[in-house]
Amino acid sequence: MILSRKLANTPQSLFGLSLFLFGLGLVTLYSISLHQGTSLTQNHFFKQSIILIPALIGFFGTFIISRKLIHRYIYVLYFLTLGILFVPFLGNTIAGTHRWIDLGLPVGIQPSEFAKIIIVIALARYLSDRNLQMQHFGSLIFPSLIVILPSIIILKQPDLGTATILMMPLIPMLFWVGARPFHLFLFLAPIFSILTAFHIISFFIWAGMMAIIIFVSKPKVFHGVGLFFGNIFLGLLTPVVWGLLRPFQQKRVLTLLNPELDPLGAGYQIIQSKMAIGSGGFFGKGWGQGTQTHLKFLPVQESDFIVSVMGEELGFITLLIMLIVFTFFIYRITRSAFESNDRFSSLVLIGFASIFLAHVFVNCAMTVGLIPVKGLPLPFISYGGSFLMAAFMMTGLSMNLAVNRMG
Repeated sequence: MILSRKLANTPQSLFGLSLFLFGLGLVTLYSISLHQGTSLTQNHFFKQSIILIPALIGFFGTFIISRKLIHRYIYVLYFLTLGILFVPFLGNTIAGTHRWIDLGLPVGIQPSEFAKIIIVIALARYLSDRNLQMQHFGSLIFPSLIVILPSIIILKQPDLGTATILMMPLIPMLFWVGARPFHLFLFLAPIFSILTAFHIISFFIWAGMMAIIIFVSKPKVFHGVGLFFGNIFLGLLTPVVWGLLRPFQQKRVLTLLNPELDPLGAGYQIIQSKMAIGSGGFFGKGWGQGTQTHLKFLPVQESDFIVSVMGEELGFITLLIMLIVFTFFIYRITRSAFESNDRFSSLVLIGFASIFLAHVFVNCAMTVGLIPVKGLPLPFISYGGSFLMAAFMMTGLSMNLAVNRMG
């Protein structure tokens, strides 16, 4: 009765869209598996099909769970999550990292994927319970720590991609509760000061923009002057620090920013990915006919670069449809946040929308060389048990909170 009542009042399109995207990924994984020549337990298509069962259990569990129960125990879950993030360090390394917990199953558990859900909800409770009026920069410190602490642990695993994704919901959620744009600007200013430091015209343009933003925002004179000249100093210091690095250290940084500088090493993945997508054209070479895929030129094709497989075999038209579906999926979650009169629910929805958007953008931009390779899966489509379960759980909870909106 509870389930049927909720389904009658929920944006059911979210579940349908998630299943469509999963089906698209499964079709692609089956094409990849045709030439794998591995046992059934190592077959990505078979394992992803089996993982759908616990993923759907997680979906329905988060869909029917009481909002009050989530709100009451989220801090307990948050601190438990911090502890669980240390567990992979106790086991053996997998692919040179400490990201997974080995339970003796065909797939490992990656706790950082589930941490995304817990951290968003914990941050939402903190911001909603206190009815914070974000008029002072100091009021942003504690919410930031809720996100930064687990991100530091994940960085040590190491997993830069997931740590970056964990940070993504912070600014949208702070903005949602009324943080001043100028205070959010303080988070981003040092990054732009460093990035523009190596191009004199860009640096002068950035300095001018920064001066205008500070003038319009009208902070205290001491704060405004300190912010401006502090960032100028940071920008001027960056080339000095760069010059102190040894040539091989500089090369590592440059290769990270532009992998194509090392076409046989770090740039190999990007080059092969762009070749695969470009060769597919508008309609693709045909399902199961991708040469970059089946001749093994394209690495990590079942997860990080599954978009490249789709582009080569199914063409640009399929990628366009996929992006339209993702756009509507994220829009539907965001719309539910706007429609909600419950601050806690709307914050969770904004956080989840930010995570989905970050995953889609980073994965797709990475495959065409717009940003460095980060190793982030595409929601519902890429192979990966933990993130598939986490994605369905976020979908279920989004539908749950959309039902629970007041008004």
